Amino acid sequence: MPVRPGAEPYRHDGGPVGVLLCHGFTGSPYSLRPWAEHLAAAGFSVSLPRLPGHGTTWQEMNLTRWEDWYAEVDRAYRELRGSCDEVAVLGLSMGGTLALLLAERYGREIPAIVLVNPSVTGLDKRLRALPVLRYLTSSVRAVGDDIKKAGATELAYDRTPLKALYSLTRLWSAVRRDLAKVGQPILVFRSRVDHVVEPENLEIIRARVSSSEVVVRELANSYHVAVLDHDAPQIFAESVDFVREHTAARHTAGDR
Repeated sequence: MPVRPGAEPYRHDGGPVGVLLCHGFTGSPYSLRPWAEHLAAAGFSVSLPRLPGHGTTWQEMNLTRWEDWYAEVDRAYRELRGSCDEVAVLGLSMGGTLALLLAERYGREIPAIVLVNPSVTGLDKRLRALPVLRYLTSSVRAVGDDIKKAGATELAYDRTPLKALYSLTRLWSAVRRDLAKVGQPILVFRSRVDHVVEPENLEIIRARVSSSEVVVRELANSYHVAVLDHDAPQIFAESVDFVREHTAARHTAGDR
């Protein structure tokens, strides 16, 4: 299946500290490319994989499950870890869910996590119908492009594939179950107005992780896809500082 222009994965070989970025549901690496390039310019080695079924068609995405998406970020993490001393994990929305799952499974090997409007549950009552509805219709209206900045787009699908959405709910359950295994320092950026992810998601994360450091930054001028919105420069700058602060090799980042 041809990949949409701009949705290709991104890789940059930089310093001994690596950063893995995970994009969101129905999105693609396009939404995180500016963030990835900023991290690369700061001296980090960067990997931004394209999740299976993303960046092509929503019909193809309906053929994939959360296990496929996780397998790709796990593969990208291990590949980057093979050439770096340490690898921090960053994610947007569902990418934040996958970042948390990596943290649960790899433990303290991952030195830091940065999340932007992460999701671990959905409160829309219509989600309860998914076990049956996914067999009755293949898609519904999309939830992409929740961006305050005029003219900005994340190039997400114009339809939400329901079998894939049902699988996302299974991913949420798996991650919530083991959140206590997350003990890494966490930086969370939360948009004050988010039309996709409810604020209860952050409350669940803060209540259940074992991390002694959970830093929350509220974004006053962005919607859900904040990395492409007005507050993106704040996210980029503070994520660089946070990763440097929590990696042993921070003083040598960019020396290679």
